Amino acid sequence: MAKNIQHSKIVYPTGCKELSEDVGKDELIRRLKVLARAFQDMGQDDNDSFAPLALHLATDTYMEHNNKDVRLLTACCIADVFRVFAPEAPYKEADQIKEIFMFFIQQLRGLEDPEAPSFKRYFYLLENLSWVKSFNICIELDESHEIFCSLFKLFFSIINDRHTSKVKTFMLDIMSPLITEADFVSQELLEAILVNMVDPNKIQRKAAFAMAKDLLKRTSTSIEPYIQTFFNNMLMLGKQADSEVSTHIYELIYELNQVAPSILLAVIPQLEFKLKSNEEGERKSVTKLLAKMFSEKESTLAFDNKPLWICFLGRFNDISVAIRTTCIQQTQHFIINHPPLIKDILEQIKVRQHDPEESVRLDVVNSLLAVAKREPKSMTSEMLQFVKERTLDKKFKIRREALLGLGALYKANVVDKEAPDAEMVERLSFVKNKVFHHYYQNTNEDRMLVERMLNVHLVPYQKPVAERMKKLLSLYIQLDDHAVKAFSEMLKCRNNVRQLVAQLVDAHDRANEVSPPPIMPKLAQLSRTFPDTLKPQEYLKKFNIMLKDDARLRLQIKTLVGPSCTCKKAEEIVKEILRKIGCAPGAIGALYQLVKTLLERIAPVMVDSLAIDHLVLEVSEMMAGLQEEMEATVDGAEQKGVQLLLVLSHYFPSYFESVEIFENFLTFVRNDDDVISDLALQILTNTGTKLHLDHPEVYSSLVPLLINLAKFGSPRQAKHALRCINTLCINKEQAVSNIFESIQSALDPENANYLTAIVSLGHIAQLFPDLFPNEIKSIVSKYIVKELLMKDRTQGEMTEESWCPDHLVSEETQAKVQAMKLLVRWLLGLKSNTSNSGTSTLRLLYVVIIHEGDLMENGLTNKPELSRLRLQAGCCMLKLMEEPCYADIIVKEQFQALALMLNDVCYQVRLRFANRLQKGLISLKLPLEYMSILCLGANDPSKDRRLQLKQFLTQNINKRRDFIKQNPSARGRMFYLLPDYVIPYTIHLLAHDPDFKSYEDVDSLKSLKECLWFVLDPLTHRHEDYNYAFLRRMIENIKQTKDAQCPDDESANKKMYAVCDIAIGLMHAKAGNITLKEVTQEPVLPRKLFTAIDKNYSNLQSYLPKDFPFESKRRIGGTAAYSSSEVKKVSPIGTT
Repeated sequence: MAKNIQHSKIVYPTGCKELSEDVGKDELIRRLKVLARAFQDMGQDDNDSFAPLALHLATDTYMEHNNKDVRLLTACCIADVFRVFAPEAPYKEADQIKEIFMFFIQQLRGLEDPEAPSFKRYFYLLENLSWVKSFNICIELDESHEIFCSLFKLFFSIINDRHTSKVKTFMLDIMSPLITEADFVSQELLEAILVNMVDPNKIQRKAAFAMAKDLLKRTSTSIEPYIQTFFNNMLMLGKQADSEVSTHIYELIYELNQVAPSILLAVIPQLEFKLKSNEEGERKSVTKLLAKMFSEKESTLAFDNKPLWICFLGRFNDISVAIRTTCIQQTQHFIINHPPLIKDILEQIKVRQHDPEESVRLDVVNSLLAVAKREPKSMTSEMLQFVKERTLDKKFKIRREALLGLGALYKANVVDKEAPDAEMVERLSFVKNKVFHHYYQNTNEDRMLVERMLNVHLVPYQKPVAERMKKLLSLYIQLDDHAVKAFSEMLKCRNNVRQLVAQLVDAHDRANEVSPPPIMPKLAQLSRTFPDTLKPQEYLKKFNIMLKDDARLRLQIKTLVGPSCTCKKAEEIVKEILRKIGCAPGAIGALYQLVKTLLERIAPVMVDSLAIDHLVLEVSEMMAGLQEEMEATVDGAEQKGVQLLLVLSHYFPSYFESVEIFENFLTFVRNDDDVISDLALQILTNTGTKLHLDHPEVYSSLVPLLINLAKFGSPRQAKHALRCINTLCINKEQAVSNIFESIQSALDPENANYLTAIVSLGHIAQLFPDLFPNEIKSIVSKYIVKELLMKDRTQGEMTEESWCPDHLVSEETQAKVQAMKLLVRWLLGLKSNTSNSGTSTLRLLYVVIIHEGDLMENGLTNKPELSRLRLQAGCCMLKLMEEPCYADIIVKEQFQALALMLNDVCYQVRLRFANRLQKGLISLKLPLEYMSILCLGANDPSKDRRLQLKQFLTQNINKRRDFIKQNPSARGRMFYLLPDYVIPYTIHLLAHDPDFKSYEDVDSLKSLKECLWFVLDPLTHRHEDYNYAFLRRMIENIKQTKDAQCPDDESANKKMYAVCDIAIGLMHAKAGNITLKEVTQEPVLPRKLFTAIDKNYSNLQSYLPKDFPFESKRRIGGTAAYSSSEVKKVSPIGTT
């Protein structure tokens, strides 16, 4: 410390007493206060005599005094010395100057507490040092960096939110010149500043963070080279400083860019090198940093550093999932803040939405939906398309988020808006169809998601009933055909669930009966309607126990699924049940979730009687032209409105009850539009069973109208009028007799109601077979067959086209089509072949098919109409085959001709025949042998058709297997249900392919191989269902028989054996890994196709040409290839 100065040389200002070690503490403080005041008032003119006093104050006697007030007053005096003696202070020695300023720094710590009694004097010290810029003196000292580091660290450590802006300003005024006027800024000093820019200081010491930012702004130009050097050492040379800053290097860059971007002009380009680092962690940190910097509002970084931007875009394709995710998560900010960069970003999103990692794909969806939520108008059509594509993702979680996001967007911008923006309505118009298309997904999760979205997003159930019905109508009339079908299927599925629940409750109510209904099958069926994630089997059993024990709960559920439950009542019941489930002892979330889901599906939250009243009124007003806005939305709005009523009438007939509704329906039936009238008839058929009791005046007006339509309406009107009469008419015989008498005279090609008469006659024959059996049989044989079907009255206009639109079909061909339908309806009404009517009809239809539609081969009918005639003949045969008494009498040649319609030359014939075939198969109405027809789908020239037919096969196989699993009683009918039994029918059908002339014809065999694999592939696809041993034994058994169609024809038998060898070869070569299972029952062969098995010999001969190829697919363990020579070496499986 400085040595003591002799007292005799010291001069004191006037009024100030001498300072010495002998003076007591209190007196010393009083004298220092007087001296401090004197120095405050002192100017710079009279300072020479006080130099000894200044030196005397700067001794350890006062600077290291044990009393803080003495030290503080001393510091204030010395600070004033620097002011009074400026620019030349009396302190000349560098060590002494250093000690004085370190002393100042120690005293400045007193600023920490603004509430302290001495704060004002500490503040004076700070202000004095700031105003005089006293610390600038230290710039010339060799050890200045130590002083400055101590000062900066002190200031940043003591600044806090309680300080006034003046304190912060004075501190900045002291620090700023020490950077701007210094020749050098040490790294330690730099880090003392920068450490406040990063965590944890940034969060914990916000005042220091703010002051550091202000300091950097003030000194940006001067500090820039030192910042550059600092980052150059860190980024390029890899020199890591031992400090907190080094571990937050990228966070620091971000904060500096926020404060003073100019500081980083030379630093930012260096990040390109780090973006290409081999270390994933480093690439991730840089990517995260740049993503934030590039995407921030008003950032020009991407435009100022184009190479870095391009390099950054490359990280969207980084090998690291975490880095790709980081890029995607920032995209919403790019889209909202930087429209010029959207093109570049969307190019990356387009690729990443197909990322192999599901978390990345999910982030794509979430990021785009976040944009939609914040700025709906920022969502371009391309962005919406990306989200739309992800609704088809293979992962349900992603499909769900994408679809829910679109639904929420549609609700917010269309459904909930009183006057939605026209551009947004147009842009989001696809959403409603997309939601319903999602119902075609195979999983219960997806279907339940659509059900929930209908009630939440598309037609919110909370809305008032009038508005809700208006929304429902508006939605439905804008749906495309696929969405309409899905809507109907959804109502059907929900109705099935309601029926199952109703049956379950009924079973509990009848539990005390002698033979109560079984409960477990109902639970099993119900569980299959829920996703496995809800563990339905486990929790439905628990819910079932609650139903058993709680009579009130059963009553509530019965009310919920009953015919008279209102939406309001349903909501009350659901809330009460859920409260009960939630409060049950030991209840857990999973049970609550399952019951909640079940109640959502069965509760009538969308429609009830009141809602139907409003909906019918809306449709009526639309038809009256009072809903111009809705009518302008879509063509045929009136028809679709009535169609909606028809769909609802199928599943909610009890809600159609008020007289106003039926009066409106009468108006609809009288409508000039035949389609609307026809739809209204169907609605009345569904809802009018008690019309004569509930509304007799409407009934009395309706019956004459129905009779009139059956006589003089369109064919479709006549069809549905007769069905309506059958359903609701009290005196059916009187009404039908009236119609029958009228239509007999109309069976004349010149009559205006000719087609209507044929249709009405067919429906009378089917619906009322006992009224006019002899008369109808006479009409069928004498007129329908001989005069209509067997005679060609007109010459068709010749054309090379194979199909034509409906409106170009001649009336004669339309009549013949309706005549074939009449024959089928007549037979379906008879339900018997006692008079061989079925045999003769099948023969007639068979001739139509083999003559390519020209029954009598007169050559007067053109190709498009011949296509329609043979198509109708084929569809009529399929319809008859759904009736067991007619399925038993079809001969094999007729079946084979029918099957070949799947390979018809006309595309429309192939398409419509296949759809009709699928309709019969999937409903299990057609016998199993008809599934073998689908094998010919392999011959279809259209790839899309082949895929569709293969899908039909897969659906039917799965349907039959599931049916067997779900119905234990069906196991006694395995021969009729097990899809594996389609193989014998397929082999026999292919053996009689008209192009298969010889078992040595290699080209034909190759074609048959494709047809066989077309069936075997879906049959053997699921290993758990594939019984190799059973199938092989079945095929080998066929080789022990003869063709029952021509048992003595050796060529035919050899062709059949060759097809068997193809099947065995395909099973070896293409069916993947083989797991041998025990054959628990001997395969049964259809007796009408094969003779009895000859067990006296084993037919091991191969009937295929030598080295006939069987291409194999790759399997675990390598590949395999088989030829016919290897197939015959495989020993047969023995019989049990």
